[in-house]
Amino acid sequence: MLGRFVAVMLAALQLVSITDAAEPKTQASGQTAGQTWSIAQTWEIDDVPASFRVGFCLLTNGTNQYVAYYNEDHQMVVACRRLDENQWDRVVLPSKVGWDSHNYITMAVDDRGNLHVSGNMHAVPLIYFRTDVPGQIQTLRSAAMTGEDEDRCTYPRFLQDANGNLLYTYRSGGSGNGRRLYNRFDSETGRWHRFLDVPLFDGLGQCNAYPIGPDQGPDGHFHVSWVWRDTPDCATNHDLSYARSVDLKHWETAHGRPLRLPLTPDQTAAVVDPVPSGGGIINSGIRMTFDRGNQPLLAYHKRDSNGRMQAYVATPHKDRWLSHAITDWDEPILFAGRGSMPFIGIRVSTPKVVDEKSIVVGFQHQDHGSGRIVLDAETLRPVDRKVTIEREFPPTLSRVRIAFPGMQHRLATDIGASPNADERYVLRWETLGSHHDRRPPDPLPPPSKLQLVRLVRAATRD
Repeated sequence: MLGRFVAVMLAALQLVSITDAAEPKTQASGQTAGQTWSIAQTWEIDDVPASFRVGFCLLTNGTNQYVAYYNEDHQMVVACRRLDENQWDRVVLPSKVGWDSHNYITMAVDDRGNLHVSGNMHAVPLIYFRTDVPGQIQTLRSAAMTGEDEDRCTYPRFLQDANGNLLYTYRSGGSGNGRRLYNRFDSETGRWHRFLDVPLFDGLGQCNAYPIGPDQGPDGHFHVSWVWRDTPDCATNHDLSYARSVDLKHWETAHGRPLRLPLTPDQTAAVVDPVPSGGGIINSGIRMTFDRGNQPLLAYHKRDSNGRMQAYVATPHKDRWLSHAITDWDEPILFAGRGSMPFIGIRVSTPKVVDEKSIVVGFQHQDHGSGRIVLDAETLRPVDRKVTIEREFPPTLSRVRIAFPGMQHRLATDIGASPNADERYVLRWETLGSHHDRRPPDPLPPPSKLQLVRLVRAATRD
């Protein structure tokens, strides 16, 4: 149940296989249960670039299944099949990616069954396609939206409001000077209009917000967390913040204090942890979930008072946020740079409620390898406790098959849903990591096979 409400950035659609650097110092004293899902069927869709990481999209809607990706020639492609057929139809769209890991693709289906596709954007004019005939990808056509503030677009995302209306959000501007705009689609007229009269986030020309969400939680509210960044240098992220809304138009703090739109860096009431610029937080390092009381729970990393990098958790309590370190590591872990960053030396996973008493946070660390930290659900402090963690995916999906140094596996989960509750679908392929959005040096790896994998529910075992 909890997984449906986890707020995940589009970049987190990809689960990366990282080889452990060493035995972890902090490890859950538990076990991994039998796998929840097993592989039932696999389709090979196409050859795709393995030389850089970029997000693909899988959308199952009714009896149709759509896949958006870049082929080995870096062309944007949409493929479609019926769930009861093995044949794929494909259309190559007039958009070609370079080496930019920002340029993922995303999709949505409106209430009339038309497919919407957007992607391959990093501070460039809007790239957006829509079908003229439901279910017919050959009718995908390039289109505009409102025609305003569509010259420097990044981070496209489709979502639905509380009434089920199709929305589209993107950043207008650049890192250090950007605004988040929201549009609403009118299926009666086939036109887009502004959903918010002002941006949701506005850095006032001084900085740019990097949000996780908004996503609808188990309490029915939409939740969003974010950091501000002053410049394209990822070291300048600061001020972890949070807000919630019932309708995506009226926003408040976790304690019910109203916030005005646009959300700006001077609204300190939204701040969860006032991490300074250079304090060790990064926009891609924030994870949000909900505890058993439906309260938001944030996991992130920053430097402690001694300059050492630690993993932290934060949760609202009475009229403020409580945050504390859940590790006691000795290393500072310095990072800086522009573009899509490779592994910076630390990563934390989305907290997972595993039973009534325990929450688990996974980590990857350049010196301590990979592990899990078990937290007491009441105190959120590390405890030495046995827990049983169900394996979400079969281990064979994470085994790298291309014999090339630095190769990692990628998974893109279904942003739609199978009509059968006992089956699910996932995309799988392999790539190198990010390379600051530039072409990696030669030699390049061979293309990877993009696969669609059908998983069926399997009984767990002790």
